Amino acid sequence: MYFNSREERCKSPYGAVICGSQVALTLYAEPGEEIARAVLVAHGEFADSWEEIELSPPDAWGGMRCIYTAPTEPELVWYHFRISWKKGGEAFFGKNGFRSWEELATWQLTVYDGASETPEWFGNGVSYQIFPDRFRRSGTERDVRGMVGNRTLHRDWDEMLEYLPNAEGKITCSDFFGGDLAGIAEKLGYLRSLGVTTLYLNPIFEAASNHRYDTANYMRIDPLLGSEDDFRALCEQAKAFGIRVILDGVFNHTGSNSVYFNAEGWFPSVGAAQSEDSPYASWYHFTHFPDEYNSWWGFKTLPDLEETAPSYMDFIFEGKDSVVRHWLRAGASGWRLDVADELPGVFIERLRRAMDEEKPGSYLLGEVWEDGSNKIAYSTRRKYLLGAQTHSLMNYPFRNALLGYLLGGNAADFRESMETLRENYPPAAFYGAMNFLGTHDTPRILTVLGYRGAWPQSREERSRLALNAAERYRGVRLLKLAALVMFSFPGSPTIYYGDEAGMQGFEDPFNRATYPWGREDRELIAFFSRLGAVRNARASLQRGAIEYVYAEGPVLAFRRALGDEASLTVCNAGQDEAKLTLPWHGEFAFDALTGERLRVFGGLLHLTLEPMDGALLIGE
Repeated sequence: MYFNSREERCKSPYGAVICGSQVALTLYAEPGEEIARAVLVAHGEFADSWEEIELSPPDAWGGMRCIYTAPTEPELVWYHFRISWKKGGEAFFGKNGFRSWEELATWQLTVYDGASETPEWFGNGVSYQIFPDRFRRSGTERDVRGMVGNRTLHRDWDEMLEYLPNAEGKITCSDFFGGDLAGIAEKLGYLRSLGVTTLYLNPIFEAASNHRYDTANYMRIDPLLGSEDDFRALCEQAKAFGIRVILDGVFNHTGSNSVYFNAEGWFPSVGAAQSEDSPYASWYHFTHFPDEYNSWWGFKTLPDLEETAPSYMDFIFEGKDSVVRHWLRAGASGWRLDVADELPGVFIERLRRAMDEEKPGSYLLGEVWEDGSNKIAYSTRRKYLLGAQTHSLMNYPFRNALLGYLLGGNAADFRESMETLRENYPPAAFYGAMNFLGTHDTPRILTVLGYRGAWPQSREERSRLALNAAERYRGVRLLKLAALVMFSFPGSPTIYYGDEAGMQGFEDPFNRATYPWGREDRELIAFFSRLGAVRNARASLQRGAIEYVYAEGPVLAFRRALGDEASLTVCNAGQDEAKLTLPWHGEFAFDALTGERLRVFGGLLHLTLEPMDGALLIGE
C-alpha cells in the first residue's frame, strides 16, 4: 500500500483545509493485490465524530479514491484506512504502515475557519526583538528611588550584570541598566537599516524586576522606561520608518508586588493578598489566605491569575479602556501572548475578538514551543490556529530543526520537520510565524553555534566565558548560514537584539546583556542588513511557495517562487567542500548577497560550496 499525504496524487488540496472543503484522497495498492474493500476512517477529535467512506475499486494503477468533506466547524481530523482482503480478514493502514489498532499512527488533517483574514504585514516583514532595559538608554536621567521594587541602577552601560544569588540565596533580577523607550526611538534609523518592519518589545509595563514579567500595573509604562507619551511618540516615529510595534502581553500572572495583589503593601490599592473583599480577589486562587496561592511554576512572586474571572476579562480586553484596547489605541499594532499554553482558549478567543474590533489588522502571536496545530496543554488539545485565536505562533520548531541541522545533523531532518509544520498549519499561520535563532529565553545564538565542549556548570564560570578565536570563526560562519535560511524561509525572520552585532552569552541572565554600542561586529551587521534588504525587495521571499531542491547530509537547497520571480537558497553546513548541480533557467545566476555572477551551462548550474557557506541565488 502507498499513501503520502504531501503528494497531490494522494491528497488534494495540500495540507490544512478550510471548513467544509472537499478533499480528494487516493490510496494505492500493488497491481494485482486482492482487495475486496478499502474504507477511509476519519475521526473528528473535538466533536468526537466518526465517519467511514468507501473508496472506489482499484484502477489499472491500483488507485482507490474517495472524496472526504471536511467538517463545517474547525476540527482536527485523524484518518487512516481499513483494508479488507478477498481471501478474508482486514487490516488497518496508517502513517506507519499496517499496524494493530493500538500501534496505528494516523494522518492529521487540520480543518480551520477561513472566514477571517490574517494580516500579511507581519509574516512578510522583518522583526526585531528588544529586551527594553538592555538595548539603549537615552540621556534622560532617572532615579530608581521611589520606584516599585528594590532596584539598583548600573551607571556603566558595559559592566557585568548581576547573576549571583543575594544573601538570602535568591535571584532577584533587580539590577537595571536604564534602557528606555527614548533610547529605542533614537535607534529607529539603525533598525530600519537592518530591514526591520516590526519591533517586538518584551514587557514595558511597571514591574519590580528588570525582565518585567511580574507586572505591577498594566496601565502604566515602567517609569524607568519613560511615560505613555514616550510610548506614543515611539510608535509615531516608528511608523514614519515603516515599523510597527508589538507588545508582550503577560496575562497569565502578575507580580506579587502589584496594584492587584499588593502582597508588600507598596500600592495604595487594596490588593487581593490584603483582603478577601478586594476588588481583585476573584482574580487569584488562594488555598490558604493570604499566604498560600496558585503561582506560576511555584514562584511566589508570580501569583497565577484566574483568567476567566469576568472582572479580569473586562479589565484586560472587554472594557472600553481595557488594557489591550488602550495600548492598541496608543499605537501598538499587535500583542504577543506570553505562555499561551496556560491561557484558556475562551480567553484568547475573546482577546482576539477585542483586537479585531478595536484595531482591524492588528496581529496576535502566541508563545508556544511545539507544533501548535496539535499541542496538548494541561490535558487539553489547543485550538490556537483554527481561526478564532492567534494569527500565528513563535516558531520554536524552526529554531530547533535549524540548529539540529547546523550542528552536525542531516538536512533531510530539517526538511521533514518543516514540511510537517507546513502540512499541519493553515497557510496563513505558516507564512505568518515568528522565526528566530534566539530569544530572551534561549542562550545567544553565536554561543550555541560556536562553543565546543561541555558547557560550564556554575554561573561564575559562564559569566567569564567567551568564545576563543577558532570558536568565534566557526560560530560566525554558522550564524551567517542560519540567518540566510531564516531570512529566506516562510515567516517573519526575527533578530534578537544584538545577535546581529555578535553578542555572546549563555542562558538567562547572560543572554540579556546590554547592546555593545561602539563595539559591534560591523561585518556581521552588514551581512544582516543585506539579508534584510533582499528580503524586503523580493516578493518571492515574503510570500513565495517553498520547494526543497536538495536536502541530504550537510547540504540544503530550497526555492521560493512567486509568479515569475524565484529565489534559491543553498547551504553547506559541513566541514568539507560540497558540490551541487541544479537545473537553472537563464544564462547566469547571481548571488544576491555578494553580487557574484555564475555562468549556467546547458541549463545546469554547477555550484561549489565552501565549508559552512551558502548563497542566495536569483535570476537576471
